[in-house]
Amino acid sequence: MYTWSSICTPPGPPPTFRPSEAAAATPTFSGNLITPECLFAYKVRRSITQTERVSPTELAEYLSGLIEHRLKISTMLWGPPGVGKSSIVAQTARKYGIGFIDLRLSQLAPTDLRGLPVPQDGVSRWFPPEFLPREGEGILFLDELNMAPPTMQGMAQQLILDRKVGSYELPEGWFVWAAGNRKEDRAAVFEMPAPLANRFIHLEVAPDFESFKRYGFQVGIHERILAFLAFRPALLHQMDSKRPAWPSPRSWEMASALLKVGLDIAPVVGEAAAAELEAFGQVYAVLPELTEILEGHSSRPFPEEPSARYALTMGLTLRAEEARQALNAFRWMVEVAPPEWVQLLVADLYQRMKKQGPGTFALMVQEDPRLRAFIQEYRELVLG
Repeated sequence: MYTWSSICTPPGPPPTFRPSEAAAATPTFSGNLITPECLFAYKVRRSITQTERVSPTELAEYLSGLIEHRLKISTMLWGPPGVGKSSIVAQTARKYGIGFIDLRLSQLAPTDLRGLPVPQDGVSRWFPPEFLPREGEGILFLDELNMAPPTMQGMAQQLILDRKVGSYELPEGWFVWAAGNRKEDRAAVFEMPAPLANRFIHLEVAPDFESFKRYGFQVGIHERILAFLAFRPALLHQMDSKRPAWPSPRSWEMASALLKVGLDIAPVVGEAAAAELEAFGQVYAVLPELTEILEGHSSRPFPEEPSARYALTMGLTLRAEEARQALNAFRWMVEVAPPEWVQLLVADLYQRMKKQGPGTFALMVQEDPRLRAFIQEYRELVLG
């Protein structure tokens, strides 16, 4: 159904693949540049032929591509609990202002999805359930799909492939996406039938601190948690099947809310992670005064201890509320810190300062010869 010719309309012959790389190869056009549409189509093609491992940020970009290109290909998200699969789908729906229905098939019986037979004029007609959409645009999200028993997965198969079940037909503007945990996550899941699996794009979501940090800037995750995880990224997601509480992106977000009101975070991230965070918190007692740095009045040296360096760099990023303060932090770091720490600060500041208006911070940097020279030298690492 979805071929290169139907998705791509390049000014030249169809794309070719190097034989040694087969389906994973990057498409090329003889004598022509690849259009953005064709590059995205290549990603879709690769995800259909093999499970694609992505970060949460890459997943959000991929799902946005499906919506922007109007590709109604059913998509299955795999990954460990707490990594943010469901949240990213909901955020994508909000981003585009479309509907979102979160359907847990494991909580339904086959008749709940197909509806009930009602006699009309001597014929049984199926009345579909009220939770299925009737009009408009949106995402029908089948969460925890592989926790549903085989009979329920079989019922969902027609909805996923044919966009209908019984007499019900999904409106044209709706996407069908699903998510599930893997067997290695010790989740109570059923084997997905091969015919059903073959109907999906498969994306495996992996924990990624850079993605979590970017999300943390947007929603206000506690400064101490972001600084700690920058120092100990392995604790972003550390599943422990023997204990009910363990660290994950989801549990760290809950921990942030608890920390802001002075409550113990061990019940959500576990005793070990909570103890490490508490010990890390003592680093803040020996940091230079951040307000002085942000106001351009500090001559303190850069800390030697790595944990203190992470805490200081993240603290400056999160406490810089305006472009002027961000500029002062940048100037101080250029004076006292090694280049790799300046790069870390500035890359995060550019993300944070986007809220201040288009280019405000960047324009101020360009007016300072020393900062401009630093950006030019490390542009690829700082700006990506």
